[in-house]
Amino acid sequence: MKENDVKKCWEENAEAWTTLSREGYDIYRDHVNTPAFLSMLGNVKGLKGLDIGCGEGHNTREIAKKGAFMAGIDISEKFIHYAQHREDQYPLHIKYMRASGLNIPFKDESFDFCVAIMSLMDMSEHESAIKEAYRVLKKNGFFQFSITHPCFQTPKWEWLKNEKGEKTAMICGDYFRQPNGKIEEWIFSSTPQELTDKFNKFKIPIFTRTLSSWLNVLIKTGFVLEKFAEPYADEETLKKYPQLADTKIIAYFLITRCRK
Repeated sequence: MKENDVKKCWEENAEAWTTLSREGYDIYRDHVNTPAFLSMLGNVKGLKGLDIGCGEGHNTREIAKKGAFMAGIDISEKFIHYAQHREDQYPLHIKYMRASGLNIPFKDESFDFCVAIMSLMDMSEHESAIKEAYRVLKKNGFFQFSITHPCFQTPKWEWLKNEKGEKTAMICGDYFRQPNGKIEEWIFSSTPQELTDKFNKFKIPIFTRTLSSWLNVLIKTGFVLEKFAEPYADEETLKKYPQLADTKIIAYFLITRCRK
């Protein structure tokens, strides 16, 4: 699958994704991945940052609220439209533009840090995207990104459940098989029926890579590995959102921080 095919998928996904996520149905993002990501990000007040694959801009805004001067790029024109509309409504001085993470339209050493939140694993050439992040970072700048966990989100996977229908374990397989843009269709699991009837399922291009592949690309590019996280819902969150209990069975997400 080529980049234009990836772009087409996300253009088609943008309306439903923006509507449903802004209504609070992306609970794995809002209550597991993003809180952990922001915590690991630390103090970025006064720093200049770039969000690569920013989507409708939710996480870009959250980082801007921490005091960073943010820019956001995304391959989808519709996502950038929604992000810019929210910026116009509630200004945080974020600069958005439609652009590819494989060809970032900024000069070398333009940013103190770059982030890519659940976007790199959906790009057709992750190595090129990582090299571009390295290029636009200032010396000693850092790159922090989250992806679906490569050890558990494998081409073949299935939940094991007990007699009560509760998830107890995950079957993983075909770890070394790397599908090139296989399309998976799904929608946020907490979406109510009236909205699942209204919107089509998302069409997500899958580019599976092994954990060693990700780490070796970072090292080859010149990054120094700095910190990792595999977030899960805490007990307080589980009381409000018991459906997140499966985040304590396997790691859905891997957050990586590295430095130039």
